[in-house]
Amino acid sequence: MEKYGSLVPVEFIERKILLIRGHKIMLDADLANIYGVTTKRLNEQVKRNLERFPEDFMFQLSEKEKAEVVANCDHLKKLKFSPTLPYAFTEHGAIMLATVLNSPIAVRASIQIVRAFVRLREMIATNKELAKRLDELEKKYDSQFKVVFDAIRQLMTPPETKKGKIGFGRERGGK
Repeated sequence: MEKYGSLVPVEFIERKILLIRGHKIMLDADLANIYGVTTKRLNEQVKRNLERFPEDFMFQLSEKEKAEVVANCDHLKKLKFSPTLPYAFTEHGAIMLATVLNSPIAVRASIQIVRAFVRLREMIATNKELAKRLDELEKKYDSQFKVVFDAIRQLMTPPETKKGKIGFGRERGGK
C-alpha cells in the first residue's frame, strides 16, 4: 500500500470491485495489496478467524469463475498459474479483514474500501432514480418525445464490449 501513499485512492479500489454470483466483491489478492500484506498472510489470518467470515462475507471462486476473472482482468493474470482458487470478499468481509489483520494500514485502507462500496451503491441508486424520472416524464408527454427518451435510455446503458478473434488467420472482413 505504501506505493499509493497514506490512503489508497477510492477510484483505485472501485476498479477492483467485481460482480460475481450477484455480489459485489473484491478478491484476496487485491485486498492483500491494498492492506499492505501478502495474499498468503491475508488468507492465513482468515483461516485463523473463519468464524468471522460466514458465506455472505466470503466465498471461494470455482475454477470457471477464476478463469473468467483472469481472462477479464489484466491485473490478475498471475492467478492463471496459481494452484489455489482465490477467495472473494463482500463489502462486509473486506471490512472484517481489517479487524483480523489489525494494523494501522489495514484500518486506513478499510475506510477507503467502505467509501468505494458506498460510492458504487450511490451510482447505482442515482441511475435507478434517473430511470424512474425518465419513465414519469415519458408518461407525462406524448409519443412525439419517445425517440428522445429512447436515445437517453441508450446513453444510460453501458456499451457491450466485443472481443476480436485471437490468433493467426484472416483479418476481420477478409475472405
